[in-house]
Amino acid sequence: QVQLVESGGGLVQAGGSLRLSCTISGRSFSSATMAWFRQALGKEREFVAAINWSAGSTNYADSVKGRFTISRDNAKNTHYLQMNSLKPEDTAVYYCAAKSYYSTTYYVDGFRYWGQGTQVTVSS
Repeated sequence: QVQLVESGGGLVQAGGSLRLSCTISGRSFSSATMAWFRQALGKEREFVAAINWSAGSTNYADSVKGRFTISRDNAKNTHYLQMNSLKPEDTAVYYCAAKSYYSTTYYVDGFRYWGQGTQVTVSS
């Protein structure tokens, strides 16, 4: 059974930083796509960032480019989202997600595995 467990959310002031972690257990991924999504209150879940597990190539939503960095540690089966220069509009529940093949499309329905979510709140 595949499990994704997030950690690292919390409350931070605008301009601050947080690092989210997502540890995957239950199977090994060779060419998977790992991603982060977020869902603000009353809004749809939206793509934030993605990384290819083997090549390490990355993609970002325009709203976070230059502020967020996605990375992975294959040995630990963990990927990270470093969030800098946080803004109040970044406030949301952040979810990590995975699918077992390389892809450059990031629709919510395309990801089979999901974490439970972690709250990020940015105060102004």
